[in-house]
Amino acid sequence: MKISVIHKCKALLLGAFLLVGFSLTPLQAQRSEIGLFGGGGFYLGELNPTHLFAATQPAGGLIYRYNLTPRWALKADFIFGRVAGSDALTNKGYERNLSFYAPITEFSVEAELNFFNLYNSTGKNRFTPYIFAGVTLFSFNPKTEYNGTIYELQSFGTEGQGLEGGPAKNYSLTSFAIPFGIGLRATIGRYFSIGAEWGIRYTFTDYLDDVHGVYYDNDLLRENRGDLIANLADRSPELTDDQGQALPYHQAGEQRGNTTTTDIYSFFGLTFTVRFGNEDKTCDLRVPRKRR
Repeated sequence: MKISVIHKCKALLLGAFLLVGFSLTPLQAQRSEIGLFGGGGFYLGELNPTHLFAATQPAGGLIYRYNLTPRWALKADFIFGRVAGSDALTNKGYERNLSFYAPITEFSVEAELNFFNLYNSTGKNRFTPYIFAGVTLFSFNPKTEYNGTIYELQSFGTEGQGLEGGPAKNYSLTSFAIPFGIGLRATIGRYFSIGAEWGIRYTFTDYLDDVHGVYYDNDLLRENRGDLIANLADRSPELTDDQGQALPYHQAGEQRGNTTTTDIYSFFGLTFTVRFGNEDKTCDLRVPRKRR
């Protein structure tokens, strides 16, 4: 548990330092925008293989944008959100019967390409679609509810992490992702903009949902880690068959997750930004005077 907390703190501190450092110089250059993001998030993985926007959870954060030209910009996001999944809701018919939700804190740096020019007096457009891609550092912490209590799953080693025959160690709660997506922005007057954005994060971890490999021997898990962890590792006996009998625990080595893929999560929502002046000819916000 201490290790996971340290990783999360490192991720948050790194994100904060990068955000501050990234914003200081552009503010002096008067090409900056600062604003808010609000919307939702969902994930695709073992507990939700295909359903876009399923089990959407709230998300929100801060945006900093540095406009290099009317077409190109660099953006930094600091977003807090959640994702969730459940075999019962988003993967119906699967006898695994697992469920989770995971708070996510991310810091992203992205390059944006506007389809049309914004914030320039010649050929100015009021709105533009755009695309973006970059790199994300994020922390997460999968949790589940059991008998009315919330449990953090990573430290439990539900797939036998740290036990003989299981994975050597627990997975990290900090990872990287490749963000990419689309958006639409519109200017309001000289200094404000609103927009809508949808971004997908292709992660380098398969543990957003605490599900990855195979079932560990439930009897050995119970013997070494207790009834609670054994029950959380395999929740199939909470279901019943056609005769009303509880389903059995899975055998050791049976597939629990999909080791050939990693998890994906997505944030979507609305943005509102405020622009801090501009004396640059390529991004001139001043309205040209009419000739007499």
